[in-house]
Amino acid sequence: MLTGWGRTAPTLATVARPRTPDEVALLLRETGQGGMAQRGAIARGLGRSYGDAAQCAGGLVLDCADLGPGFRIDPATATVTAAAGTSLAELTRGLLAHGYFIPVTPGTRHVTIGGAVGADIHGKNHHVSGSFGTHVRSLGLVAPDGTVHRTGPERDPELFWATTGGMGLTGVITEATFDLLPVETASVRVDTDRTPDLDSALALMSATDDDYTYSVCWIDLLARGAATGRGVLTRANHAVPADLPPRMRSAPLRYRARELAGTPRRVPPGLLNTWSVRAFNAAYYARAPVLQRGALQDLASFFHPLDAVRGWNRLYGPRGLVQYQFAVPFGQEAALRRIVETLAAAGAPSFLAVLKRFGPGTPAPLSFPLPGWTLAVDLPADLPGLAGLLRSFDERVAAAGGRVYLAKDSRAGPEAVHAMYPRLDAWRRVRERVDPKGVLRSDLARRLEL
Repeated sequence: MLTGWGRTAPTLATVARPRTPDEVALLLRETGQGGMAQRGAIARGLGRSYGDAAQCAGGLVLDCADLGPGFRIDPATATVTAAAGTSLAELTRGLLAHGYFIPVTPGTRHVTIGGAVGADIHGKNHHVSGSFGTHVRSLGLVAPDGTVHRTGPERDPELFWATTGGMGLTGVITEATFDLLPVETASVRVDTDRTPDLDSALALMSATDDDYTYSVCWIDLLARGAATGRGVLTRANHAVPADLPPRMRSAPLRYRARELAGTPRRVPPGLLNTWSVRAFNAAYYARAPVLQRGALQDLASFFHPLDAVRGWNRLYGPRGLVQYQFAVPFGQEAALRRIVETLAAAGAPSFLAVLKRFGPGTPAPLSFPLPGWTLAVDLPADLPGLAGLLRSFDERVAAAGGRVYLAKDSRAGPEAVHAMYPRLDAWRRVRERVDPKGVLRSDLARRLEL
């Protein structure tokens, strides 16, 4: 039984654990023969997609976490070639020892390189650095017929960009070569501003984001009235050794990634409700500095605070959680504002609501980021009226020229998503070229009629 990180919509599948590209090729060829092709196959990494992107009901799931783990750095070009099963946690630790950092890191380090490409992940630096695919130079890819491809933005660019953000539906990624970011320490200097409402956050981010490599704003979605959308904006740049206290200067690149606690296996329903989350949000906002400059923070704490709590998704109870992440273009702030107001009026209990500013997108037809604003919201899956609420948001986002993030989605319908991704037909043409039998499929692909 497999689910995504949201723990909704479990399905049964046969699971195989290939360790080499040759094993992947053999499994895909076998799946494509006879009636097996109708069941389909899909790759899976560490299971951090929130929805059903890495599930294949009745078919084959290729658990790629052990797919040739490891990496090799090329200092001459400041690039790394990493096997698809390599986790960002493993890679970050190894890169820092050589004075490098991953060019794009999402909100968790428990993501594989294959997953990072397949979902075209983004981070707090999209406004200046773009998504992960922007930094990829080449990919190793096993097609559904077992053929091994080497593709990149200059070598079969159609296949490369269809694979980047393509949710594993054009082939199984076996390795990626991508650019690295040189760093001198494993810390960042963080500036914090407490913002009194959503408009203040948008204005401050617009005015100052370009001065920082990283920027993100936590939003209190239970604040109402004049305080609607109040938040805590944190922006950061990489620290240099002179920024560190003397005790840290002897090992400036030491990586500190701690796991402080674990969530119980069984959490009672309703633990996260309007009242408990309202209290948490009020305390968090009150505790945040009104204005703070240059505070040092280690990379793990700044980028991956939730990774310190093992199994934090269980806090939402046995029914799981839904993350709704959408983006709308610049000039469509009214749509963003209306969604925030609606969530506040509904008393939707979300203590994980983060706002970021996106820069330019990529040529990838299914890549999520577009120039504009993105808001990610975690909500209990059993929240009354949630399905209708999110459907209304889909309509508003689509009308604004925006989209939802497929790596987070667990409930959208095909009509809405097709409207949000106008280049879907171009992606389908590439998919049909490399997978004419439709071997690669997932529960998400079926649900959204991709």
